[in-house]
Amino acid sequence: MSNLEVRPEEVVCAGDPDSPEGAEPLELLEPRDVPLGGPRAMNVRRTLPQRRRSLIGAWCFLDHYGPQDISGRAGMNVPRHPHTGLQTVSWLFTGEIEHRDSTGAHAMVRPGELNLMTAGSGISHSEFSTPETTILHGAQLWVALPDATRGSSPGFEHYRPEPVVGDGWTARVFLGSLLGSTSPVATHTPLLGVEILLDGGASLTVEPDAGFEHGVLLDTGALLLNGQDVPAGHLAYLPPGGVPLTLTAHDGGARLLLIGGTPLGEQIVMWWNFVGRSHEEIVEYRRIWQEEIGAPAGRAPLPAAEGAAATPNTAVHRPHFGPFPPDQSPALPAPTLPNARMRPRG
Repeated sequence: MSNLEVRPEEVVCAGDPDSPEGAEPLELLEPRDVPLGGPRAMNVRRTLPQRRRSLIGAWCFLDHYGPQDISGRAGMNVPRHPHTGLQTVSWLFTGEIEHRDSTGAHAMVRPGELNLMTAGSGISHSEFSTPETTILHGAQLWVALPDATRGSSPGFEHYRPEPVVGDGWTARVFLGSLLGSTSPVATHTPLLGVEILLDGGASLTVEPDAGFEHGVLLDTGALLLNGQDVPAGHLAYLPPGGVPLTLTAHDGGARLLLIGGTPLGEQIVMWWNFVGRSHEEIVEYRRIWQEEIGAPAGRAPLPAAEGAAATPNTAVHRPHFGPFPPDQSPALPAPTLPNARMRPRG
């Protein structure tokens, strides 16, 4: 999915410090509403990134949307757009989305199935909800690639995890390992991604990797995490340390996503759909994209900072963001660059 904000930037979101007496308060990341693509757009709830927390492991972006009735509306309508330095993770609860990218991959995103796209040095793709879809509900997540592999070749993987079933709960491990289930999908840093369904009143305790930091996104229902309430749509952050995570649903049950990973240990610059390491890199990625789609380059880049990293090598023998079928919708131009230098965060 593209970040379709006109002026994409991070926004500070305040958490809720209240917690049961004697318990370490959860860091709660409050979602902010972001309309994608105009007045009839689909709205998403964004919990990553924020100024006070840009990353959970290598997870750097989380949009949560629906359930939304898109009957007679555009729904997800995201024409071709670029990415660099990241992987996109598409996870649906309801509906169907058609994915197409410049590696030649053409796939359907369906509930309970992982579609993972690696941008590496550069990729472009499109996403459209199918005409048969009436209710759209899911999450789009991005993973920042480490410096050592962020220039790797683009690629696409699909995986349908088998559910793991216990007393009042069902889990689908789409990345990493948990509850005796391991995803075969390779990642560039240690990661965890799991969908968990809890029946009303059910409880599940998981033993996390001590080196991981974790996030719990409550999709639907009401949830206690280690005895503390997590509001719907919020992302609860837990630092490394290996403290068991006890997830307890109230009477109506709950659905959540559990993500995690080892701290990336690097600072990144993320703007629009690009992840880089410097202001200059982002400006150059934008210039290349605008040139490839025949759009105006816009404002000239700001002066380079002293000691700034070199810009990407543009001496390639194919379009930097890959070829695309000519019969598709026109590509999305990049937004206007910000007026200030983009700063690394991490």
